[in-house]
Amino acid sequence: MSQDMKQAALDYHEFPRPGKISVELSTSAESAQDLALAYSPGVAEPVREIAKDPELAYRYTAKGNLVAVITNGSAILGLGDLGPLASKPVMEGKSLLFKKFAGLDSIDIEVDAESPQAFIDTVARIAETFGGINLEDIKAPECFEIERVLIERCNIPVFHDDQHGTAIVTAAGMINALEIAGKELSEASIVCLGAGAAANACMKLLVNMGAKVENIYMLDRKGVIHSGREELTPEKAAFATETDKRTLDDAIDGADVFVGLSGPDLLSAEQLAKMAPTPVVFACANPDPEIRPELAHATRDDVIMATGRSDFPNQVNNVLGFPFIFRGAMDVRASAINEEMKAAAVRAIADLAKEPVPQEVLDAYKLDSLEFGSSYIIPKPTDTRLLGAVSGAVAQAAIDSGVARLPLPDHYPLTTAADLK
Repeated sequence: MSQDMKQAALDYHEFPRPGKISVELSTSAESAQDLALAYSPGVAEPVREIAKDPELAYRYTAKGNLVAVITNGSAILGLGDLGPLASKPVMEGKSLLFKKFAGLDSIDIEVDAESPQAFIDTVARIAETFGGINLEDIKAPECFEIERVLIERCNIPVFHDDQHGTAIVTAAGMINALEIAGKELSEASIVCLGAGAAANACMKLLVNMGAKVENIYMLDRKGVIHSGREELTPEKAAFATETDKRTLDDAIDGADVFVGLSGPDLLSAEQLAKMAPTPVVFACANPDPEIRPELAHATRDDVIMATGRSDFPNQVNNVLGFPFIFRGAMDVRASAINEEMKAAAVRAIADLAKEPVPQEVLDAYKLDSLEFGSSYIIPKPTDTRLLGAVSGAVAQAAIDSGVARLPLPDHYPLTTAADLK
């Protein structure tokens, strides 16, 4: 990042007031009567009602539209374990995105916990405050157990976006990329470089969408995760393929798909050249991908390329998913975000890329035209149709799978933030 950009980022976070979020009043607080209703004695009435029926907290408080973004700061972006306080700008940013894209109020919580169990206990004890919990920037393998236990202990949606948000957007783009390449997900040979939280969730969701475990070669720092390796975590063991392939060079030979969730410049031009015709490459390491798009396209004119960057086509960006997934889940008061809801989000995002692109999106990216194809396999983050498409699909899937406690709201399908109530 240039020195000018670094200073601009610091100024953005400092001015006109420090931070990116604030609390605003949603009702009048001007008169003595207002204050008497807002606090004592009037506030006693909703207190009594909620004490009799806890569900009334959704009627008389902001709980139903409030998401907590919670972390322990153990895996901040690509910067590593810098502690909870250093993660606060990232968590505030996540809260900003919830509000901007889905109209959800959100507050960030950074937990200084001495152990995963301490973190779990802390979050579980405050969970009733919120309508949903977004876990963020928690390192593997602790994140798997943290999320699993919190889902069991909480009766509101708990969602680790680094895992499932990444997986949902990746799967949506992958399905479309393979369709353009004329290939079936069920038959595709997939190489996944990286075996952390995001990689595990991506491969698991692709399997749920139709990929075959035996066609997946996942690699960690020691090479291909195969059935002969010992001391594998349960998450890695699930992808321990019976194979004699041991290195990326072995695995990439003839592969249809490369998914990179690792580090910069780890896929060489020579390795890309060994892939099958019309290879699909998702190089998602940020800010520097596993292979630069310029090099990839210079090496293969048939490659379908995606990265995590906004300055190249086909950005795999979690903001395409998590705001709208929570919106749909919370609007039908789902108790969890299950596999059916994740799959519905995948299909909604993938299908939207095949629709005509609105002029406002073209204007935002200074484009004359944009249509479904190798340079447009996934919607742009500024596409306002994501709100209605994804939230509606997730809400309906929650109802159909039995985890919703409310029917589809009368104001669905959503078209703009003005529809939010």
